[in-house]
Amino acid sequence: MAYRWETSDSVWLEDDESGQFQLASSQGLSRIEWQAQARSRLPDVAQLLGASLPAGCAHAAIYPQGFAYCPECGAALQACAPAAQRLPAWWGPSTAPLPVNEAPLPRHAPHGLPLTALPLAASLESRPPEPEVGQAELKIPAPPNAVCMFAAADFGFAAQRLLALAYTRNVLQYWDPAAARWHVMTCEDHLADLSFSASAYAWLPAHGGARRGEVALVPSGQGLVRLVINPVSESFHTEVVLSARLASSPGMVGRRMACLIAAPAGVRLWTADAEGADGETLEIAAEPGTSAAPDAIPDPDAESAGRVDHPPAAGGAVPAEGWSRPLSYDGKLIWLHAQGHLQWRPGSAPQWLPWPADWAPRLQLGAPARSRDGRLWQIGHHQGQGYSFRELGVAQAQEHALLDGARLGFGTLLFRRGHQVKNEPWDVENVEDQSRDSALVLPLLENVSSTRSQPTGLVLRMERPPAKAEDALGGAVIQRTLIEWVGQRNVILDEAVRLSHPGDCQPFVYHDCLWLHHPSWNEIRGWHLKALP
Repeated sequence: MAYRWETSDSVWLEDDESGQFQLASSQGLSRIEWQAQARSRLPDVAQLLGASLPAGCAHAAIYPQGFAYCPECGAALQACAPAAQRLPAWWGPSTAPLPVNEAPLPRHAPHGLPLTALPLAASLESRPPEPEVGQAELKIPAPPNAVCMFAAADFGFAAQRLLALAYTRNVLQYWDPAAARWHVMTCEDHLADLSFSASAYAWLPAHGGARRGEVALVPSGQGLVRLVINPVSESFHTEVVLSARLASSPGMVGRRMACLIAAPAGVRLWTADAEGADGETLEIAAEPGTSAAPDAIPDPDAESAGRVDHPPAAGGAVPAEGWSRPLSYDGKLIWLHAQGHLQWRPGSAPQWLPWPADWAPRLQLGAPARSRDGRLWQIGHHQGQGYSFRELGVAQAQEHALLDGARLGFGTLLFRRGHQVKNEPWDVENVEDQSRDSALVLPLLENVSSTRSQPTGLVLRMERPPAKAEDALGGAVIQRTLIEWVGQRNVILDEAVRLSHPGDCQPFVYHDCLWLHHPSWNEIRGWHLKALP
């Protein structure tokens, strides 16, 4: 016989002979694998549920929420109660708006770029400034499937947890901080396919009235699905929102979400409300007077980096793969591609704007930059003329030539070689130290703040890179790379040796720390964000 204990969100059973407790059910959890999974992870499970653990006796291995003393001997228990203040969530670049308590981006900032409004600068800049080289203060093992997207949130539970979705391998990984190891979560119906590689990956985080365990709307091999986790049983399931072959990741603008789908008659734009209801499929219109080139864009630098990975289809058809992450800005969604860009404003037809035949974007150099008047610009290369910034979102776009070389970055965090560009994207760089001429700086994360007049963020400073930026961002091995915070006070957080493909570095915030991951590293490096002495 077992005694039944009910808490605010769970039901526990107490064995009348052994006195051991086990979880029978909990709000939002589809099933409980107590003996097979949860019992071996009791410290983690206790933190997730806000339960209690023994501190000075061994009458039971875990106790329900609210237990302060052992019912057998009266010994005080260790209560894993939720923190008084929730830790901010992290989703990476996403067009979905964040709640007011999770440091949302201001409206003037493009959503979908590597931007964050979390207060990172004050803590990071309290460390010794350059030229002193710091070290990582924390390290955790890299996930077994290293090419992934990170999400850190409580997902409706009592403690924050970290997920790593390996979207090219259909693997969802869960970090157990108590055991200091990664777990691979199993699919409850064994049918879900979380893989997506047709275009750059992005998701739409669940917010507001989301159910317990709900993570995000994610692109997948089955279409657009809602991902729901059960961390107690180390499992997940999906709910199909749109069953279709996706051509792009989803984006959100206002109260509408949208994604590109590869329909039998060609690429179309599908849109629905935030819950996936009121869906409709729209045909894509070509801007009058524009057409795609019949062949790959000619590029004099094709051997290094100017190759067109997805050549245009005959007749200028909209490509069915190879799209960037969507951007949400000025009331519309924008997807970039090697052949052109597509924009959509709710209430109007989506428009496909091919690039001119003699101009090729350099998407590997960075996402769109924002000028002081609020317009977005993409860097590219004009055949026989060099680099230039081209205005996005209009058919008769303006162009600004860059006679002195490429810029790396996005938003307002831009660099030419080792120097920051602090005004317009095409302006001359601000030279503070001539010795930095030989370096190349790649921005990873811009920290948006209303209290700062100059762009701030996390960058990689590559020493003695190849002459062309495209080569440095490709397969070239950089012997020494500094991981640096650029702001009112520049701080070198750490250094990396023999780094290649630096653009694969992925920063994220979890458990009040800033972390940096690269697929080739065995460990993820971290730095505390709490105030330092």
